[in-house]
Amino acid sequence: MKVISIVGYKKTGKTTLVERLVTELKKHGTVGTVKHTREEILPYSGDTDRHLNSGADVTVGVTPTRSIKIFKSTGVEGALRELSEEGVDFAVVEGFKQSSLPKIAIGDVEAPNVVARVDINATGEQLAAIALAQPDRVTLSDLLAKVHRNPDIKKAGAIGTFTGIVRAVTRDETTKALEFESYDAVARERIANIERDLRSRPGIVDVLIHHKTGRIAAGEDIVYIVVAAGHRQELFLALREAIERVKDEVPIWKKEFTVSGEYWVHDEES
Repeated sequence: MKVISIVGYKKTGKTTLVERLVTELKKHGTVGTVKHTREEILPYSGDTDRHLNSGADVTVGVTPTRSIKIFKSTGVEGALRELSEEGVDFAVVEGFKQSSLPKIAIGDVEAPNVVARVDINATGEQLAAIALAQPDRVTLSDLLAKVHRNPDIKKAGAIGTFTGIVRAVTRDETTKALEFESYDAVARERIANIERDLRSRPGIVDVLIHHKTGRIAAGEDIVYIVVAAGHRQELFLALREAIERVKDEVPIWKKEFTVSGEYWVHDEES
């Protein structure tokens, strides 16, 4: 899923540019949007609010013409996770100018991580070119959705996944975060080679692998592997081989940040 935010001062045309961008991106895939708003989408004290007050974390209101999901998380990251669960290809965010998201800024508005500045005359094609140039924000849900869209999925009898996370406690040491660096082009090529090799095995329908880089906090996801296969026996063998080969063949280095210091480490997990 590619993510882009459009930010600007009030009454500068943010929603107009969002409309143009969404219309153009629809030519390339499915689109979800997030809007930073102070307006109440549904009134308080209605039945949906009673559901939340009783302890529900999420409630869905269904009407004859549309449905709306309400959940207690109020941050943009939670909203983007919801769009990822829906399997959309693009997420267009209106607002949240202080977030770390890549941004198209209207005029001279100040915000971090501005990747382009435009005015109200920017076309949908121009905006879409900026969005398409952004790196993919990959989640396990994205990979599962992609596997399910594979035309050969009808040959699969099982899908298995592996998620590696940052372990917070190892023996007497507490880890705050890990930082991963790689030779990006080489790493992508090696991962693609592993995927192709495993897909060629009898009974394997699809294999997708994604390894994050940069700083990742304790408890957060590092690597995703999804394998679709005709039978579980073939699946489990391919899943195990995939993670072992990623660790052995892909040039990714790890720096560990602990309560006692920071240092580069060799992964000695078995």
